[in-house]
Amino acid sequence: MARFMMIVKASEESEAGVMPAKEEIAEMGRFNERMAAAGAMLAGEGLRESAAGARVTFSGGRPVVTEGPFAGARQLIAGYWVIRAADLDEALEWARQVPFKEGEIEVRQIFETSDFPADVLPPEEAAREEALREELRKRAGG
Repeated sequence: MARFMMIVKASEESEAGVMPAKEEIAEMGRFNERMAAAGAMLAGEGLRESAAGARVTFSGGRPVVTEGPFAGARQLIAGYWVIRAADLDEALEWARQVPFKEGEIEVRQIFETSDFPADVLPPEEAAREEALREELRKRAGG
């Protein structure tokens, strides 16, 4: 099994802070419950509009903070799920079931430590990374 992120692209409405309707929230809750019951859903959250956030960019090793809002709603993220799926096809099947009437979801596989060659991520560093991930899973309750 692999982990995938289903990235919900922002819209003009989400960037304006428009909340989903009560019915949409209920429908999304039922979808999340189905994914959780199937053992697919690991995490999922909606994000506030970019006006409530900031970006940190780096140039020459120096961080520069730019406060939102940011232009180009379709290039921004409004929410995400992290799911477990056998492959991209299975992840896409979950994405097809998201109860949206409009919108866009990008599906991307998450790197695992085993994806990196030993000359890039030596075994002792991979073991430390895996131990950290396990500790974070325990803290998150899963």
